[in-house]
Parts: sequence; structure tokens; C-alpha cells
Amino acid sequence: MTLLVALSVGVLFAAGAYMLMRRSFVKIVIGLALLGHAANLLIYVSAGLVKGRPPLVDPTATVPALPHADPLPAALILTAIVISFAVMSFTIVLIKRAYQDIGTDDLDRMQSTEM
Repeated sequence: MTLLVALSVGVLFAAGAYMLMRRSFVKIVIGLALLGHAANLLIYVSAGLVKGRPPLVDPTATVPALPHADPLPAALILTAIVISFAVMSFTIVLIKRAYQDIGTDDLDRMQSTEM
């Protein structure tokens, strides 16, 4: 299971890096999304896949009984998903506006700042 997830992370990072090297803004945004998904998956896997109980503490105990799942990686990933969604939405709006003004999304054709 861990090998499959590690290969998935590697493929997502490679595809994201490849898409970032393209000249089109749309492909760059897709590359950023792939890199974000790869980073989220890496954080989730690095925390360890534990088949255990939720980390609920009995009223008489001071720590949860083992094995328990760590809630911190899931909280970090949820926060990262929300932030990446906001950044992607803003980036897409900027790309749409640049395309309307300039008429292209190719970085090589955007040579001048004059319209």
C-alpha cells in the first residue's frame, strides 16, 4: 500500500513539474494543482497510515489508548486544500482577465506590457 501511494506521489510531482514548464497559463495552473495534490498526499502518507481508533480520550485517562489515528495531518491537509482552492480561483480569474486584455495565454507572445 505504501509503495503504491509513494509511486502516486512521485507521478503527481513529475506531472506537475512537467506542466509547470509549459508556456500556457492554463497548463501552469494545472501543474500547480497537481503539485498541491502531491504535497497533500505526501503529508498524509508521511504521518503513517494507521488503522486504529479515533483519538478520543476516556474521562478517566490522560492520553488516548493505542493505536489511535493522529488528527494533525488531516487538519493540515484540510487547511491546505482550502487555501489552494482560494489561490487557484484567484489565479484562474487573473488568467481570464489577462486573456481578455491580451488575447492569448501563451507566455512567449506576452512580450510587451503595452496594449
